[in-house]
Amino acid sequence: MIEDEKINLTSELRAETATDAPEVAEQDYAKERVAKLEADLADAKSQVLYAHAEAQNVRRRAEKEAADARAYAATAFARDLLSVADNLARGLDAIPAELREDEKFKGLVAGLDATGRELEAVFQRHGIKKMTTIGEKLDPNFHQAMFEVPSDQPVGTVVQEMQSGYMIKDRLLRPALVGVAKAG
Repeated sequence: MIEDEKINLTSELRAETATDAPEVAEQDYAKERVAKLEADLADAKSQVLYAHAEAQNVRRRAEKEAADARAYAATAFARDLLSVADNLARGLDAIPAELREDEKFKGLVAGLDATGRELEAVFQRHGIKKMTTIGEKLDPNFHQAMFEVPSDQPVGTVVQEMQSGYMIKDRLLRPALVGVAKAG
C-alpha cells in the first residue's frame, strides 16, 4: 500500500511538472525577451544621448567659428591700413618743429594730427591695439628681431622699435620689428 501511494505521488508530481513545464518555459522566454528589450532600450537611449551631445558640439563649434569670423573678418583690411597708419606717423614725425609752429603749415599739421587720431580711434573701435615693446623681453610670438644692439639692458630686451606691432582682439595682427639688446 505504501508502495502504491509512492507510485501515485510520483505520477502526480510528474503530471504537475508536465503541465507546469510549458508555463515555466513560457515565463523563462518572457524574462529573456524582457531582458533583451531592456538592453535594446538602454542601447537606444545611449545612442540618442550620444547623438544629442554630438549635435550640441557641432552647434557650439559652428557658433564659435561664426563668432570668430565676425570678430576677425576685417583682419586683411586692417593689415592693409596699418601701412597707411605707419606712413602717416612717419610723415608727421618728419615735420620739423619750426614748421609745426609756422602759420602757413599749422593747418596742415593739425589736419594730419587729426587724421592720425581718427585712425587710432577707428582701430580702437574695431579691437586693433598697438603693442608696447620697448623694455619688454623679446617674445617671438609678438616680436620679430631685426638686429642686436649693444646695450646696458639685459640680453634679449627690446631696446628699439623699427615698426610697431598690432593686435586684433586677442590675436597678432602684425609683429613688431625690433632691435634687441645683446651682451655688452
